Amino acid sequence: MRNSVGLNLFFIALAAVSWGFGGFVAAVLYDHSGLGPIAVTFWRYAGGLALLAALRPFLRTATGRRARPATRILNGLGMAVYQTAYYVAIALGGVGIVTVVTLGSGPILIAIGARLFLGERLGRAGLITVAASVAGLVLLVLRSPGAGPHPVAGIAVALVSAAGYAAVTLLNRAQADDPFDSALTGFAVGAVVLLPIAAFEGLLPRADGLGETLALLAFQGAVPTALAYALFFRGLTVVRATTASVVALSEPFAAVALGALVLHERLTPWSAAGGAILLACVAALAVQERRAGHEGPQHEGPQHEGPQHEGPQHEGPQHEGPQHEGPDAQRPALRETSSS
Repeated sequence: MRNSVGLNLFFIALAAVSWGFGGFVAAVLYDHSGLGPIAVTFWRYAGGLALLAALRPFLRTATGRRARPATRILNGLGMAVYQTAYYVAIALGGVGIVTVVTLGSGPILIAIGARLFLGERLGRAGLITVAASVAGLVLLVLRSPGAGPHPVAGIAVALVSAAGYAAVTLLNRAQADDPFDSALTGFAVGAVVLLPIAAFEGLLPRADGLGETLALLAFQGAVPTALAYALFFRGLTVVRATTASVVALSEPFAAVALGALVLHERLTPWSAAGGAILLACVAALAVQERRAGHEGPQHEGPQHEGPQHEGPQHEGPQHEGPQHEGPDAQRPALRETSSS
């Protein structure tokens, strides 16, 4: 059951939807708490760190293997970089174009990285689905594509954010670390890196409405941080990196749906069409992933042992022919293989 492709796809989708809720709650915090985006991200990581540290002794470890400390530090740095760069890019280029550039280029960068470093292949149909998902994202998000004061700089910083997100996804797909420990260390490193920037921005919320602010920060630390990252890293132990990155596009879909349902934002026909395309692409890649999972972890080709002669037994060397291991043969060993 732990290796179930369907279950781990659900984990990734749930993490993405949680991130969508987190973005919605963060917007409320920006308006009512006096905290800036970097401070909110710092408190997210600090809250997630405290919660996972308290629960870690009671959580079952998925594997006895551990990643190297340097790998965990890189993971935390990547988490801090892509979160911070994303918020800086929004301030420079505007939320619409930055969301498209960051989340749209993520699956593309991850598909390239997964092919080069992990030996993962999607095939022609999978690549077409990734391209269609990016098109759906554009339609979904760019309802009112207002640009920020520095759109070119915003796009450049958004690409830095996308590269950080791709690096974190690929790193957690390739390493043999426990997902809870990976998230725990990532929060610790991210909080340490963000602390001086958050202190410069303003670390403490306003006194008025403090109870509501603390409740929202607690939600941010628990659901879209501790829960979501642990589930996302868990899903990456089974699901291919590119598939995971497309499924994670449920995040903007959840954010747009919340805006329409809760804030009564207008949902245009183009946005609805983009959401439908996005969901169709997620479903198509999920079906492809499940089929790949049923073929075995390494997709080994048939083992050609040659015809078996029932006559006299020849005791010389038995020529079994080459073992065809398929496209995943070059991928690093994962703790639970079946893939942003």
